[in-house]
Amino acid sequence: MAVTEVTKTSYGQRVGSSFRGIGSGFLLFIIGTCLLFWNEGNVLKKSRSLKRADKETFEMTSISTLDPQYDGKLVHASGKTETNDVLIDNLFGIQENAVKLSRKVEYYQVQETSSSKTKDKLGGGQETVTTYDYKNGWSSSRINSSEFKDEKYRGSNIVLSDVENQDWLAENVTFGAYRLPSELIRSISGDKPVELSLSEDVIKALNKTAAMVKKDTTVLLAQAALKEYKYVHVNGNVVYIGADSMNPQIGDVKITFTKVLPGEVSILAKVAGDTFTKHTDKNGKSLETLTMGNMSQEAMYASEHASNNAKKWLFRLLGFFLVLGGLKGIFGIVVTILKVIPFIANIVNLAVSLVLWVVAFAWSFIVVSLAWIFYGHPVGILYLVIALGLLIFFAIKGKAQGPQEPQAPQTPDTPAPAAE
Repeated sequence: MAVTEVTKTSYGQRVGSSFRGIGSGFLLFIIGTCLLFWNEGNVLKKSRSLKRADKETFEMTSISTLDPQYDGKLVHASGKTETNDVLIDNLFGIQENAVKLSRKVEYYQVQETSSSKTKDKLGGGQETVTTYDYKNGWSSSRINSSEFKDEKYRGSNIVLSDVENQDWLAENVTFGAYRLPSELIRSISGDKPVELSLSEDVIKALNKTAAMVKKDTTVLLAQAALKEYKYVHVNGNVVYIGADSMNPQIGDVKITFTKVLPGEVSILAKVAGDTFTKHTDKNGKSLETLTMGNMSQEAMYASEHASNNAKKWLFRLLGFFLVLGGLKGIFGIVVTILKVIPFIANIVNLAVSLVLWVVAFAWSFIVVSLAWIFYGHPVGILYLVIALGLLIFFAIKGKAQGPQEPQAPQTPDTPAPAAE
């Protein structure tokens, strides 16, 4: 059942908040501008370092023996990984010969969600109606229900077993005659389910914890549950703690175990004796990467360039929206002052928003162009000329479409003055 909360904000409070927002707006604008400038330089440096690295890379045709000729050089190599490490989860008594062992925990909890609707009031005030809804579902973390808005659900969340997410990583993974560093070991992927077979001692310990949480009935029932292993169910790679895995209740816990086994990989890294390390370009950018499967040098560098390009656009968008948010914070006071008449304020808000979007885009474009020029990319000059040209064009067009002086209307009854 949903509950609602009504919050009222006076006109004075809104104006005061808008004034405070000017400072935050300037801060966001500066951060967005700096991010845009930094991002372009970072991307250009990475792109150039990848191109140089591609030309310097040696193809390691065999990894079966240590080859001194590659020591200190950037190489591309493909082959199988191996490990003798046994990863152990002591809580559940699980042992696996694997590169990685993972424990993922989910909790069945009451979840609170909210949605708000805001309405401007005549005179400049504002009324916000927030609706809080509640539903049961699986969550990746425990949810604190002590501060739920609805008293009915307050304090309703429990957990039958206080288990945490955890990962275990092998320390010794070989790549032919070489050892992989931890940075590359972490990149080995390919989750597979762990076939579970828990001991009776582990089941009893888990069941006892669950029974104690459920002791809101009687101790006798808890003891009976302990004897019958009522709360612990194992299915494949999932441990379910609860009365019925097909009918989850608040507090039930679901624990999923996966492992990553050794497999064929391809790497780009610098050889350092019997292991590998990062290759560092003259501009400071480093390269040390691992991908699954037998991937060619060309394909790996293409993937690195694609990743670099994706990051470029991600940070461009982030920078743009920070600039836009900053401008809205700076000029938001204009709309807020007009909120005494909501209809007029809404019209002005549309006009101001459109202008700010255009200004934010133009400013971002100019900053990107200046960054390219600063970092020595000639196309930045072309972009800057285009940006300035568009600004001049829109400025002239806006001026041409500005208000015209009114002309006196002529009617058929009013003859035009005769020429002298």
